[in-house]
Amino acid sequence: MTTIRFSYGTTGLELDIPEKNLLAEVHMHSLPAVDDLDAVIADSLKNPIGSSSLAEIARDRRSACIVISDFTRPVPNQRTLPHILRTIEDAGVPRDAITILIATGIHDPTEGQRLIDLVGQDICDTYRIVNHLSEDKDTNRRIGEVDGIPIELDVAYLDADLKILTGLVELHLMAGYSGGRKSVLPGIASLETMKHLHGYKMIQHEGTQNCVLDTNPFHQAAVHVARQAGADFILNVTLDEKRNVTGVFAGDLEAAHEAACDLVARSAIVTIPELADIVVTCGGGDPLDRSLYQSLKGVAGAIGSVREGGTIILAAHNSDGAGSAAFIELLEELQSHMHYYELVTGPDYIKKDQWMIQELCNGLHRAEIIYVTEGLSHQKVRDYLMTPADSLDEALEMALKKHGDAAKILAIPEGPYVVPRLDPPVQGLYNWHSAA
Repeated sequence: MTTIRFSYGTTGLELDIPEKNLLAEVHMHSLPAVDDLDAVIADSLKNPIGSSSLAEIARDRRSACIVISDFTRPVPNQRTLPHILRTIEDAGVPRDAITILIATGIHDPTEGQRLIDLVGQDICDTYRIVNHLSEDKDTNRRIGEVDGIPIELDVAYLDADLKILTGLVELHLMAGYSGGRKSVLPGIASLETMKHLHGYKMIQHEGTQNCVLDTNPFHQAAVHVARQAGADFILNVTLDEKRNVTGVFAGDLEAAHEAACDLVARSAIVTIPELADIVVTCGGGDPLDRSLYQSLKGVAGAIGSVREGGTIILAAHNSDGAGSAAFIELLEELQSHMHYYELVTGPDYIKKDQWMIQELCNGLHRAEIIYVTEGLSHQKVRDYLMTPADSLDEALEMALKKHGDAAKILAIPEGPYVVPRLDPPVQGLYNWHSAA
């Protein structure tokens, strides 16, 4: 037996897999952690990629908005923000004219202890911090259109004289990679904008997938919108599986972001010898797996490594339950994954949070999904079109019973942070969105 620990909540879960069945255990390629993080952050602001230093850019600016990720992303804000704030204040931006804007996208606001955990007590006590509210018409303003889609963004950002984006660059099932332009779209975009840019056709496009930028329509739209809104400077980080910082990338919106994406690709794309009958994965652990909505990213990461008709075992804690009311309402409406396609391909059909249900249904179109969680009842898991199991051991026993004692098992302990791929790639396999 090989014992493998999967990311799950804050503690993890272990599973014993028979060696004769284990096709591979895939992890992120090891990258060295940054030794002196404060020194590297300070240097990146002085010697950025593709732009002038932050101090030069901030000189004579009257106000500033710094966009940060919400509590679902493990960004080391307490290490990065002090450097940014000190730099722009030294350059003359008044402290009372600085706004820290939390890029919630369409998520719930980050408040209370979660806000303190996100930025630290000192910053909470000293600076103006606001949450982006995607459904508040008074705090979002239309700045134009992309292919007929209205673009509405947070006024706190639009009205700032200096615009700074911060975040984490990692794999992203729709945008290819997170970070950079994604802090604007969807980070501070209105629900009306995102309903269209996360619509069925966009998600189902073959270029809308992990690790793809050049042919990714969502990435292209996000860059266009961020450039239109303005982005003076970005600071993004990359992390390893232990959440150590492996790189700091500051400067131009595209140049700095692309440099970070290159590093993530070297770390996250892992070669596998063949497709597996059974893939065991997870929602990425805390904070990503606090909801089913976010945990489904584990399905998107695994789908290109399981054979058609196979099984994906997904473990996620779900301490916050399933997700938003709209997400749950649509899930409970579905009779099957094919029912979803019938609904969303109807004329003008669009609902909040349908895009993650689409990722679930695309996964179910290829494989059975057995879900291991303590945050949802067995009946809820069934209502959400998946098969419940109390433990990884039970889930594996169920899958082996279905696929036989000789079934090949792939283990992805970090879940959505790793993309297993065949080498050479199989044409069309990773463009699985078009399968439905």
